[in-house]
Amino acid sequence: MTEKLFYSNEYQMEFTAKVLECQAGKKGYEIILDRTAFYPEGGGQPWDTGILGDCRVTEVHEKKETIIHYTDAPLEVGATVTGTIDWQRRFDLMQQHSGEHIVSGVIHRKFGYDNVGFHMGADVVTIDFNGELTQEQMQEVELEVNRYIWENRACEVSFPTQEQLKVIPYRSKKELSGAVRIVTFPEGDICACCGLHVHCSGEIGMVKLLSVQKFRQGVRMEMICGKRVLDYMNMLQHQNTEISVLLSAKQEKVAESVQRLAEENFHLKGHIMKMEEKEFRAIAEQIKDAGNVLLFEEGLTSDSIRKLAVACMESCKGICAVFSPAEDGSMRYAIGQADGDLRAFVKQMNTELNGRGGGKPFFVQGSVKADQSKVQQYFECKTDAANSFYCKPLSM
Repeated sequence: MTEKLFYSNEYQMEFTAKVLECQAGKKGYEIILDRTAFYPEGGGQPWDTGILGDCRVTEVHEKKETIIHYTDAPLEVGATVTGTIDWQRRFDLMQQHSGEHIVSGVIHRKFGYDNVGFHMGADVVTIDFNGELTQEQMQEVELEVNRYIWENRACEVSFPTQEQLKVIPYRSKKELSGAVRIVTFPEGDICACCGLHVHCSGEIGMVKLLSVQKFRQGVRMEMICGKRVLDYMNMLQHQNTEISVLLSAKQEKVAESVQRLAEENFHLKGHIMKMEEKEFRAIAEQIKDAGNVLLFEEGLTSDSIRKLAVACMESCKGICAVFSPAEDGSMRYAIGQADGDLRAFVKQMNTELNGRGGGKPFFVQGSVKADQSKVQQYFECKTDAANSFYCKPLSM
């Protein structure tokens, strides 16, 4: 059994211990100490990392009251070594975990929903609740949680007796037996938990609820706490500053400028669509009754390629193949034939031109990893009377 120093003092960053075992494993070396301040993965909280002797601790897990440290180098059995916790990581996880407790407690008290799962990621914390929350309700919860944090309430850890547990309204995802560790934020949350938490709620700093979306029979919420909130706000401010410069607008007027730009873009797209339709009708008229047609057009979107192919396939009375170069050097295409079956034709083309696509028997869209010359060379090989193609080069 390993002595768990992290339960005696969550803020202990350095300790000494004796190496009891060291053996090679799949994840490096597995080291067992007589005591440790490294927290193993558990209670939804990831493991600690840091330095042990001259080794880097990459993972920490607990198996039958024994804590295993996974390191990148071996340590001598019987040696006394110094361990140093990556405190920045530890404190960040304590902030996230403590904030999650208070958020879950407030939602349980206000709406009666249970926390049915959560994940503490490197960027955000996700919590699943078995009930629905609106965006407005999420904002109410966020304000109440932060008010509680600013009151700087003390966190209490206890091991109640079985009789006491019967009357304590604590949260737990499963039936518990034996010694139960209860983490309490008075008037905020009471939960059975083996994780590590800050001593006072004020150390969480701030909680920001980022999103709430319907998930299974309830919702999934994303949140961040502590320094992650500061990093998030700095990121938003940096982006807003860059956007305001690009738009030549004050930062507080960025949304208005973007809205105006979106409206202008909408009208421009409409104008371009009308011009394209006019041009496509003219091209369709040029190739009327031409039979099989190969067209190359610059700067078309996938949707525009489709529209041009549709406009011309009825006019040419044959197969109409439209190609437009993409930025990565490939060629996007749309191929159609009224009442035709192009499956064999397109399959062979994709094989020879390293392409892919799909659609209906009479109309297919996709792309080929070939330039115009290779595409044109391929179609020029179709020289028999039934399959020859009239070729229109790229518009200049």
